[in-house]
Amino acid sequence: MTPSTIELTPTREDHRIARLAALAIALSLMEAVIPSPLPGVKPGIANIVTLVVLVRYGFGAAVWVSLLRVVAGSLMLGSFLSPSFVLSLSGAVASLAMLRLAVLLPESRFGPVSLSILAAFAHIAGQLAVVRAWLIPHDGLLYLVPAFSAAALLFGTANGLVAARLLKGPTKP
Repeated sequence: MTPSTIELTPTREDHRIARLAALAIALSLMEAVIPSPLPGVKPGIANIVTLVVLVRYGFGAAVWVSLLRVVAGSLMLGSFLSPSFVLSLSGAVASLAMLRLAVLLPESRFGPVSLSILAAFAHIAGQLAVVRAWLIPHDGLLYLVPAFSAAALLFGTANGLVAARLLKGPTKP
């Protein structure tokens, strides 16, 4: 082995994150073919994986899964570094920031459904902030807030219910 060779040995945690990220990426790719009535409104079913990972394996693992999903999904869809990638990344970062704060809340009152709704609203807020600052610097964008908020509430609730159901199942070591 020469001094310039770096050898990385993947851990069991690395393998788990890779499997979960692959599942989230697959769900993102499937969701990409679903037509949307309003640009930017999607169910966000890959976020179910992020919620389950957050609850079962912690915030760090959820960050890896979410960011790997955004980057790898955009590479596979051919949108890496495009405006849609930036919007997806900004939404993911905003929702992760919200989840980081939300995990400090009492578990007895804030479960997967509450976390999902908070993350969905943060996701939309992050995306709208980037759109307003970069793509459409006009206050008319605010007229879309009610539609995006309704979508965040609907899909956040649905994804949270699915995540809660999955979390009731058996855990793998």
